Amino acid sequence: MPPALRTVVAAVVGTVVALVLIGVIEAVGERVYPPPAGLDFRAPDAIASLPGGALAFVLAAWIGGTLGGALVAARIDRPRAVTAAAIVGALVLAATVLNFTLIPHPAWMIVAGIAGIVAAAYAAGRLARPRE
Repeated sequence: MPPALRTVVAAVVGTVVALVLIGVIEAVGERVYPPPAGLDFRAPDAIASLPGGALAFVLAAWIGGTLGGALVAARIDRPRAVTAAAIVGALVLAATVLNFTLIPHPAWMIVAGIAGIVAAAYAAGRLARPRE
């Protein structure tokens, strides 16, 4: 398989894995901390009114999903592990930033989410790259 195609396949598979993991972790979080009936997530203080554990699940979903998806991508494309992981991280980060624009989040959660996603993608790329 040509190297560029391998990177594309790795990024697509890794992104799908990341999104599935994010969905699963967030679903578990909603079972543990069900949102109140009638909660309007577009309201400015909606997210901030949720329990800390609910917000922790969301952060864990973003970071864990990114780590898992980026690791899969990096393992598929080991010669370009850092690149494959970075692509997954960038796509998850873009989706998360879109989420921030659609649903108001507390500032600390935005900072923690962005930093956690970047760190997870970086860690995945470093962990999976070939040893010299």
